[in-house]
Amino acid sequence: MLGKKKLLVGGLSALVVGALLAGCPPKKELKTEVGTAEVAQKVYVPPGKYDEFYAFLSGGFSGQVSVYGLPSGRLIKIIKVFSQDPETGYGYTPETKPMLMTSHGFIPWDDTHHPELSQTDGVPDGRWLFINANNVPRIARIDLSTFETTEIIEIPNSAGNHASPFITPDSKYVTAATRFSVPIPQKDVPISSYAENFKGTLSFIKANEPGKMDVAFQILVPGYDYDLAHCGKGPSYGWCFFTSYNTEQAYTLLEINASKNDKDYIAAVNWKRAEECIAQGKYQEIPATYYHNYYDEKKHMAFSEVKKSVKVIIPKDCPGVMYYLPTPKSPHGVDVSPDGEYIIGGGKLATVIPIHSFSKMLKAIEQKAFEKEVDGIPVLKYDAVLHCEVPKPCLGPLHTEFDGKGFAYTSCFVSSEVVKYDYKQCKVVDRAPTYYSIGHLMIPGGDSAKPWGKYLLAMNKITKDRYLPTGPELFQSAQLYDITGEKMQLLLDFATIGEPHYAQGIPADIIMKNVKKIYPLAENEHPYAVKAEKDARVERKGNEVHVYMTMIRSHFVPDNIEGIKVGDTVYFHLTNLEQDWDIPHGFAVKGSEDAEILVMPGETKTLVWKPKAPGVYPFYCTDFCSALHQEMQGYVRVSPAGSNVPLKYYTGTSTAQK
Repeated sequence: MLGKKKLLVGGLSALVVGALLAGCPPKKELKTEVGTAEVAQKVYVPPGKYDEFYAFLSGGFSGQVSVYGLPSGRLIKIIKVFSQDPETGYGYTPETKPMLMTSHGFIPWDDTHHPELSQTDGVPDGRWLFINANNVPRIARIDLSTFETTEIIEIPNSAGNHASPFITPDSKYVTAATRFSVPIPQKDVPISSYAENFKGTLSFIKANEPGKMDVAFQILVPGYDYDLAHCGKGPSYGWCFFTSYNTEQAYTLLEINASKNDKDYIAAVNWKRAEECIAQGKYQEIPATYYHNYYDEKKHMAFSEVKKSVKVIIPKDCPGVMYYLPTPKSPHGVDVSPDGEYIIGGGKLATVIPIHSFSKMLKAIEQKAFEKEVDGIPVLKYDAVLHCEVPKPCLGPLHTEFDGKGFAYTSCFVSSEVVKYDYKQCKVVDRAPTYYSIGHLMIPGGDSAKPWGKYLLAMNKITKDRYLPTGPELFQSAQLYDITGEKMQLLLDFATIGEPHYAQGIPADIIMKNVKKIYPLAENEHPYAVKAEKDARVERKGNEVHVYMTMIRSHFVPDNIEGIKVGDTVYFHLTNLEQDWDIPHGFAVKGSEDAEILVMPGETKTLVWKPKAPGVYPFYCTDFCSALHQEMQGYVRVSPAGSNVPLKYYTGTSTAQK
C-alpha cells in the first residue's frame, strides 16, 4: 500500500492515473493532454480490513459486464453475457449458441443495465452475479467461481426489462418489471388505446437454485413505466419496491406528457402475500412462450428449454399484495436503508429527496389511509407514509446507496454531484462534484444490510474536456471517492467501457477463495471430449467430418489432416489437456466464418468450418501459451468435392487412416 495522496478537482488524464497507480509520482504541477492537474506525491489508499474490491459494471449497449479492481480502477475482465464474443467463441460455438436463444429467435446482443450480487441474510455472498437485458427481456446468472454466464431466463409479458434483476435478501427471487407497457397478451390495437389496453408486469423469478431459474409469478399492473427496484430487508423482508413514472399514461412526447403529475408512485409489493395467493389458486395461468437456457459445466455445453405458460396475479383478486406510495416526481431510484426501515425515492424532477417509512406504511395500511384506488391497488396518502423530505439536496437526484454508518449518498445528474446526508435527521452533511452528469453510484454492499462503506464509485455520463478526444463519440468514465471520513475525497478517475448504468462491489477476499482455476479433465463429460492424445482421431459421417483434437503446450494432435472435401462441414472438437491454472489454448483455421475459440484447461469446445475451395489451410493456437507458441500450428488439406483422397491424420511420424 502506498502513502497518502490528494487529488484536487481538475482534468486528470488516463496517463496521470497510470503514473500514480504505477507508483511513479508526477511533479507537483503536471500539464496533461487536457489541462493542468495538481497532484500530491503518492496514491492514498484508506486503511481498513478490506483493501481490494471487485466492481462489476453493466456494459450497457455492449450486452456484457465489465469487471474492475478497486481502488486501482483497472479493467480486469469482460464477461460475455448477451452478446457474442470473438475472443472466446461464446455465442458462436455449438456449445454456447443455445445461451442466446429466445422466443424471437437467436438474439446475440442486448442492452444491460443492472448487475446484482446474490445475497445471504441480506449481505452479498459472492456466489453469483445477475444482470438484466432490456431489449429482449432476459435475466442472466453469472457464476463467480468461473466469471462465466451459466444461465439465462427470458421474461414473458414484458417490454423493456429495466427494473431488474433486484434480489431478495435470501436470493430466493430476482425481480423484473416492465419499462414499456404493452397489450398483455399482445394484440393488434391502436396505440391511442393505451389507457384501455396497455399493461405492465412485475415478475418474480426463482433464483436460488443454479440451472432452475423460472418465472414463479407475475403481477399485472397499470400501464405505467416501471423504472428501478429494491427489496426490503429486516422488518421489510417480504416486500419489494418499484419506482414508476408516466402515471399520466402518455404514449407520445413523454418528456412533456409524462412530466405533468406532481407525484408518481413507488409500488410496494408484498411477495409473501403473493405466494399465499399462488398457493390458494388466486391467479390466472396465461399462455406464454419463453426460453430458459443453462450451461452444464461438466458437459461443457448449453441447453435450451421452452416454457409455455406463466402464473399471473390480478391485484384485485389478491388483496394486500400491492400498494402505491405517492412519490415526487418521475422517480428513478428506490433504495432501502440497511436496517430495512427507510425507503428513499430519487425523483428526477423533484426539488426534494422523499424518504418513506416502512413502519408508517404498515400503519397506514392498517388504518386504510388511502387516497384512492387504481385497478384494485390502494394508493396510500403521501403524508401517512412519509418520514421526511430532504430539503434542497441537489438537481436531478437519481440513485441512493448507504455506507452503513447512518449516511446516504445520492447521485445528482443535473448538478453533477454526489450529496451525502443523514437520512434519519434529513440533513445534508457533505457534497462532492463529479465530472460530469453522474448517473448511478456504487458503494460496495451499499444496497445491502451491511455495506462496506469505504469507497464510493460515481459513474458519469459525459467526459467532454476530460480526456483525449476520440471522434464524435466519447467514452464514459468513473470516479472513485474515499468516504471513510467526514468529507468525501476524490481519489481517482478512469475510463469505462460504455455505457455503465449501475454497479455492484464486493471485497475481493469473498470471491477469490472460491475462484475455479481449471476444469478437472476427469470430470469432463462433453460427448466429443478426448482425454488423452492416443484417443485423438478424425471420423467421417457423410458430409460431416468430426475432428477429435487435443491441445497441449505446444502442439495439436493431430496437426495434419487430409481427405477433407469441398462441401464438407468440419467440426473441430478441441480438448485442452492442460491442468495448470491460466493455460488456455486458442484455435482458428483460415477462412472460418465464425470466431476463434479459447479453450480453458480441461475444457472442450467446438469450432465449425465449411471449406469452400480446394487447397491447404493452416490452423494455429491464437493464445500465447509458451515460448513455442508460434510453433503450435497445423494444416488441413481440402480436395475437390467427389475426389477419392483418403481421410488420414497424423502428428509427427504417427499416421492413422480412415
